Amino acid sequence: MKLTILGCQGAYPANSQATTSYLLESDNYFLLIDFGSGAFQNLAKIMEPTDIHALILTHYHHDHIADVGVLQYAFQLKSSLENKSKKEFVIYGHNHSDEFNRLVMPTVNQVEAYNPDEILRVGPFKITFLKTIHPVVCYALRIEDKHTKKSIVFTADSGYLADFITFARQTDLLLADAMFLNGKENQSTHMSAQEVGKIADLAQVKRVVLTHLPPLYQDLLLEQAKEVIPDNIPVTLAKDFDEYII
Repeated sequence: MKLTILGCQGAYPANSQATTSYLLESDNYFLLIDFGSGAFQNLAKIMEPTDIHALILTHYHHDHIADVGVLQYAFQLKSSLENKSKKEFVIYGHNHSDEFNRLVMPTVNQVEAYNPDEILRVGPFKITFLKTIHPVVCYALRIEDKHTKKSIVFTADSGYLADFITFARQTDLLLADAMFLNGKENQSTHMSAQEVGKIADLAQVKRVVLTHLPPLYQDLLLEQAKEVIPDNIPVTLAKDFDEYII
């Protein structure tokens, strides 16, 4: 299983980096996780965008869905403009928002609502959900490769939630929202470096990647995370185009 960072900035693009989006691939199946501002161009630099099979959305804030429409237009028009074969893809999302009904583009993509209380099977992946602490309905994802049994956990956007400790237990990679420096704990939007470190330590994860990053003080954020994450757990800042083999 390979994870590629397509976007890692919080709220808006900065430092030539896109907002939240990730590409997960296994067994020649390509799954996008969120698709924020700038994600389409980054995806196009590493593969043909219309070769993806599915997109799963954690919630409908613009920094997580800004390029969804652009991706739909690519699927709609590339067959005529670039002589590409006509394809369709699937968008998975929760239906606790009117935004869900706007995801449909006939002959371009199907839309399926996931039930957060059940396991979702997408290609070679088994996905479970955890509702996060955020101003809108948002779900963290635990994604397991059915062949290798390796897993990643993406916290999506969330304030600190003790349930993350169980949800992320011994995951191979924790992709964690780390928007705030220490001293801004217990927010209802995002986590601090210290809060991510607490989850990583107690959940005994194998690797941490900090994401949903602020435009400034990223090095300090990483330093603060390393102070509370055990030395045997590698921790890095997400960066567009970085790849992690899991």
